[in-house]
Amino acid sequence: MPKLSHRVSTFTDSVIRRMTRISDEYGAINLSQGFPDFDPPRPLLDALAKVAYEGPHQYSVTYGAENLRAAIARKQGKAFNREIDPETEICITCGGTEAMMSVVMSICNPGDKIMVFSPFYENYSADTILSGAEPIFIPLVPPEYNFDINLIEDGFKQGAKAIIICNPSNPCGKVFTEEELLAIGKLALKYDAFVVTDEVYEHMVYAPNHHTCMAALPGMYNNTITCNSLSKTYSITGWRLGYVVGPEEVIEACKKVHDFLTVGAASPLQEAAVTGLNFPDKYYEDLLALYTEKRKYFLDGLDSIGIKHNVPQGTYFVMIDIQEFLDMPKFKGYTDLEFCEWMIKNIGLAAVPGSSFFREPVNNLIRLHFAREKSTIDEAIRRLSKLRELAQA
Repeated sequence: MPKLSHRVSTFTDSVIRRMTRISDEYGAINLSQGFPDFDPPRPLLDALAKVAYEGPHQYSVTYGAENLRAAIARKQGKAFNREIDPETEICITCGGTEAMMSVVMSICNPGDKIMVFSPFYENYSADTILSGAEPIFIPLVPPEYNFDINLIEDGFKQGAKAIIICNPSNPCGKVFTEEELLAIGKLALKYDAFVVTDEVYEHMVYAPNHHTCMAALPGMYNNTITCNSLSKTYSITGWRLGYVVGPEEVIEACKKVHDFLTVGAASPLQEAAVTGLNFPDKYYEDLLALYTEKRKYFLDGLDSIGIKHNVPQGTYFVMIDIQEFLDMPKFKGYTDLEFCEWMIKNIGLAAVPGSSFFREPVNNLIRLHFAREKSTIDEAIRRLSKLRELAQA
């Protein structure tokens, strides 16, 4: 057999999705891959049912149905405090994952450098490799996940074409402050570089923290490319609807890449999704209240059984410190991946090993999420409460 591309040997499959497959095999509670176990809003389901009979069922415009782009332009225009042209400044993609891939391929030539915070959503590293770029990792230091702005300037001095910011951050739940974003933006302008943001969790930011759009900051719109998705905001991760917003020249490039990657997102789902984008502000207020309650419920449960964790400022992810268990004789020599596999098989709970998110040699953290009904969270806490007993058996 001829040899395969050398690119595919430089990264693994998605550890997150792998943990879901193992979880399904053992019938575990899946707190690894981030999707809810409750239905999307009823108006979205009703819209989808209507579309099933009335259409459209054929290709839409490759870069997105006109009415969906118009709805996103209204929503993002409000967030950016500027008018967004739905024809030239928006491209609809097959999920936020393709949005990011399209952007990185559009702005990077082989050999270009791009900065990525660590810990990072695992796709970012693969995106840079697949586009032929070289990642420069900037540490977010636990437990507060702060960073050194001097390292970012060093990255730009090395010629970094862009920096990727996930805000709020998956996996650690950090919300970047306006001051932090202004400092990064100032450097991006100084070195004529892009800031690529992933704002999928923009509506899951817990008080007293606030979400700031980089594109809304003074002078930043032309240097900012915003990737987003409908998946988490409307609980429709399986619909795979994402989008890119940015200056016309960037979006024109993204349209071309997107066209040859996937042609276009599913027409019926685009049509139905317009209903969600037209929801009033109260929908987003209620969504935040829902996840604020779930965060407290889950963290209180972890505290009740003495499991160490961070307190996420945003998203629905929590980082758990498992060092206590790795120090026990039963788990001597275990990696965090092996510990997660043991958890699935022995207590029926799936998590993601933290090492899949860090460039640094971090082996003592795992990621769980709380986008679950209270009954599921109760059972997850009950199973986690068995950890010490089983670890000492």
